[in-house]
Amino acid sequence: MTPPPALPVAALMQPDVEMPDSAANRALLSPLGRPSLRYWALLGVAVATVVYGLSVWMYQIYAGMGVAGYAHPVFWGVYIVTFVFWVGIAHAGTLISAILYLFRSKWRNAINRSAEAMTVFAVATAGLFPLIHLGRVYRAYWLLPYPNERGLWPNFKSPLLWDVFAISTYATVSIVFLFVGLIPDIAIARDRARGWRKLLYPALALGWHGTARQWKAHNRTVLHLSGLATPLVLSVHSVVSWDFAMSIVPGWHATIFAPYFVAGAIFSGMALVLTVVIPIRRIYGLEAYITDYHFDNMAKFILLTSTIVGYAYVTEYFIAWYSAVETERTSFFLRAFGPYWVSTWIMITCNAIFPQLLWFKKLRTHVPSLFAIAFLVNIGMWFERYVIIVGSLSTEYDPSVWVTYTPTWVELSILAWSFAWFSMFFLIFLKLFPVVAIAEMKEIVIHEKEHAPRRGDVWNHAHTFGEIH
Repeated sequence: MTPPPALPVAALMQPDVEMPDSAANRALLSPLGRPSLRYWALLGVAVATVVYGLSVWMYQIYAGMGVAGYAHPVFWGVYIVTFVFWVGIAHAGTLISAILYLFRSKWRNAINRSAEAMTVFAVATAGLFPLIHLGRVYRAYWLLPYPNERGLWPNFKSPLLWDVFAISTYATVSIVFLFVGLIPDIAIARDRARGWRKLLYPALALGWHGTARQWKAHNRTVLHLSGLATPLVLSVHSVVSWDFAMSIVPGWHATIFAPYFVAGAIFSGMALVLTVVIPIRRIYGLEAYITDYHFDNMAKFILLTSTIVGYAYVTEYFIAWYSAVETERTSFFLRAFGPYWVSTWIMITCNAIFPQLLWFKKLRTHVPSLFAIAFLVNIGMWFERYVIIVGSLSTEYDPSVWVTYTPTWVELSILAWSFAWFSMFFLIFLKLFPVVAIAEMKEIVIHEKEHAPRRGDVWNHAHTFGEIH
């Protein structure tokens, strides 16, 4: 057997021809490119607001909680309102990533990465507020159950301790879920990285090369994490709702709070996902990957949860009337027609009325209208927590101590800080990691191509197999 002919020396000296990159890789990695001036301006505003908020918090630690406007009987105000709001926001990521993964919903793949990142940053934001609410934050370690020389243990009946367990558990699972899902996409970015990214991505990719064994382990890990994270959607916000329902405060002591809070959390989380994804889609030209089909499905979720939340509002008022308990009746009457009537009607209008417009498919796929409704839902859900907390605490059993609570400039500054804190982390994430799951998008298109998609299928006109593989 004669050996193959030797290659000429000139051919051996020629550099290897680099294969052209796929359209999907180029499009979905484009947000990782050089930041624009608008990006730096947004990030600068977020960082400046975070610094301002930190300085206000330092002032509050120095001056005491009195600067937050807390006075008997209202000792839960904007801080706990915002805490519950951000915990609720975090639930959409787990719903999209875990529950819809178990149900094999293909439309989740275009938005799950944004939702997962949003979950982690929302939990990180919510975790600040129990510390801010403590006042003496340097005593925060007293909340942790650890052996100590004094033989003291935390009060496990305290809702503050329940929040510690809820936040720490949810944060751990959410971070692991996000990172595991990122590994294949980090490897794609690693093979195209330049500069300092060539040091970051190989370390985070954990030696990923896309072998069959690695994919099998990855899919099994995601499946197990989905099964673990699914109960968290129900349990974590149920625990937060028990902060209220376990008390005897008028307007709180109700069995409806757990399902009511969970539905509201998914409602607000889906709305914020849309609020974040729609500008990203427009700015980076991802219309072929985040389509009207995805917006239509998310709008249906918002419509469903809005109906559940609206039903909960009606049930609350009916039970307060039917109970014939004077304190309950008075509490709910004052919510609607008392000093907090503006907040109450903003809550009802934004959460139960405007989302009903999504019964019309033209509005579900009309991006400006969908963005406006999602933005209003975010406003309405914050006011819902405000009405529940402040409206009940300020009108308890003794009318002689009733007050009208008004947030101070310190509380409003820290509220703005929380949104800037969330935005800062999300903007940084946007430039470090793919905001759309590249590997999962390719998997869908390959599957649809191999199984002959129906005419008019969303993926049939988005990309061909050759373009995205």
